[in-house]
Amino acid sequence: MLMSIVILGGLGLVFGLLLGYAALRFAVEEDPRVEAILEALDGCNCGACGFGGCKAYAEAAASGECPPDLCVPGGEETAKAVAEILGKEVKAQARRRVAEVACIGSPDVAHERYEYDGVPDCKFAHNYMGGYKACQYGCLGLGTCVEACPFDAISMGENKLPRVDEDLCTGCGVCVKACPRGVIRLVDYERHGKVVLCNSKDKGKITREVCEVGCIGCKACVKACAQDAIVVEDNLAFIDHTKCTTCGACV
Repeated sequence: MLMSIVILGGLGLVFGLLLGYAALRFAVEEDPRVEAILEALDGCNCGACGFGGCKAYAEAAASGECPPDLCVPGGEETAKAVAEILGKEVKAQARRRVAEVACIGSPDVAHERYEYDGVPDCKFAHNYMGGYKACQYGCLGLGTCVEACPFDAISMGENKLPRVDEDLCTGCGVCVKACPRGVIRLVDYERHGKVVLCNSKDKGKITREVCEVGCIGCKACVKACAQDAIVVEDNLAFIDHTKCTTCGACV
């Protein structure tokens, strides 16, 4: 019995020493800048940088695989912090962007094809016969984008459509990816409401049949605009906010 205990104890000691040696011999040293970058980042793991999370981005930035200014939520301040850690210069940041829901087709004005009583998720509803809303481009209003937003910048309004709090929105684009109908888009924060809140690409007759407030692409706004700031593409009007003077003629 004593001999068995001695043998097992000896084997355990030998294997422990071998494992300890292997851990030291094959250890991979982590760049200390990775941890410093992680502390500088927003930490929301939103993936807006193009990587799987903040850790993956920190490792890529430290190894020189990507620039130091890819953290969208962190903005210019975070970009400068990461650049300082890496000893690099950061380019001037692009204009701030925020998410926008391009649909005002609330239940009282947008018709439905059938009554949906399934999982309260836009992706599920969209996959079931193309969604219950008659407009194939309209917001389904089940709040999938609300659940997806890592910054609590989206909530459901009284009109049963999502609304974006521009003060909280970082323009990470997570909600854009979460929307199965492509209703949400990122726009310039400085646009000052110069937008057409519709997503329909259907011809005017079809749009009018399914939604009372949808853009029908009639080009009346184009003719009214003296600044040539409006164009109609795919039966949908778009406003160039760099030309728009908010004169109100199109409205």
